Amino acid sequence: MASAAEQLAAHINFQALAKAEELKKRIWFTLAALIVYRLGTFIPIPGIDALELARLVQQQSSGILGFVNSFSGGALGRMAIFALNIMPYISASIIIQLMTTVSPHLEQLKKEGEQGRKKINQYTRYGTVILAALQAYGIAVGLEAQGNVVLDPGWFFRFSTVITLTGGTVFLMWLGEQITQRGVGNGISLIIYAGIVAGLPMAFAQLLELGRTGQLSTFTIIGVIVMALAVIAFIVFMERAQRRIIIQYPKRQQGNRIFQGETSHLPLKINTAGVIPPIFASSLLLLPITVANFMQGQGPEWLNVITAMLGRGQPLFLLLYAALIIFFTFFYTAIMFDPKEVADNLKKYGGFIPGIRPGEKTAEYIDYVLTRITFVGAIYLTAVSLLPEILTSYLRIPFYFGGTSLLIVVSVTMDTVAQIQGHLLAQQYEGLVKRSRLRGKRKRP
Repeated sequence: MASAAEQLAAHINFQALAKAEELKKRIWFTLAALIVYRLGTFIPIPGIDALELARLVQQQSSGILGFVNSFSGGALGRMAIFALNIMPYISASIIIQLMTTVSPHLEQLKKEGEQGRKKINQYTRYGTVILAALQAYGIAVGLEAQGNVVLDPGWFFRFSTVITLTGGTVFLMWLGEQITQRGVGNGISLIIYAGIVAGLPMAFAQLLELGRTGQLSTFTIIGVIVMALAVIAFIVFMERAQRRIIIQYPKRQQGNRIFQGETSHLPLKINTAGVIPPIFASSLLLLPITVANFMQGQGPEWLNVITAMLGRGQPLFLLLYAALIIFFTFFYTAIMFDPKEVADNLKKYGGFIPGIRPGEKTAEYIDYVLTRITFVGAIYLTAVSLLPEILTSYLRIPFYFGGTSLLIVVSVTMDTVAQIQGHLLAQQYEGLVKRSRLRGKRKRP
């Protein structure tokens, strides 16, 4: 059942939004920051032949280049200053999170609260700069190997490309943090969201163009649109789904007063891993295709064989894609949620699961429940990712109608709307408190 806060937030109207001055400032700041990001995706780095670059992107649209280009809002295809987008920051964050499980120093920092979190964020920023510089250098060398794409190849082009692309990623990292602090929603997620949404009109136009030229029938186009709407509805349902474990708190005494025991619940999301598993699985599988395309058939024979077998829509590709999504779902969930830590916190505050002993038994029970619902979440992510992948491969539908893109768009939209409702709810409570105080003052003699 929805809580009282959720019910109240569901009935918030635009009149309440018009009175929320602080929230309106946050929304305008978020929109302004996203406009700055979109402008940066049209500023190209120096020394690039735009026509040759467009030809190259068209040739490699089925590889990881097209995959990352969709997340960058076309910035990579235009080789703009934001071509790397925020991906190096996400990679650095995941690497740091993985290292916290094996590094005693990082694990200790994680337990130190706010100060430890700031230190970990600093390490993440350093890692972002290193990864962005490496990726930028790889892009510069790869572009030089593509014939006439680079006007003046050499170390000056490589140096300027590394500085420009790394600086663009660092700026986006800062911009995302500013949106999180001064705007609405998670800044990093909104930047990726803006890149995908910016490509949706063009993707829809491409879909209609396929129908106009006769490559797709009208029935097929309608079916694709219906499928996209069905996938969105399914994503909304699954992202809101959770398993609630009942938590009981015993009676407690404060002075001469005795408080009755309280009943609460521990919500476990069906999809704790979010959109990370499909992104990682796609990147790993599309890497051989991209390497082979850059080598233009000059690579070893085994690489060409693997590339053919891992073509999008091929049985081996779909099988490995599903296996990697399931693996990363369990792996990332294990990193994000620690049943032992949750059990220790419950024991610390006197909470317990009815019928389960506090401590180790509680941790085992939570882990058992989490494993079962994570399996459901893994199947959900696999289904959402594979079905559009099959249609994209065989019908040549734009990638933006794929499951990963829709998953990111829907998830970020739901999180942002929830934050807006939270701000409005807090304002309503503040208004109630102020009115009650005024009434109290008026009643005084």
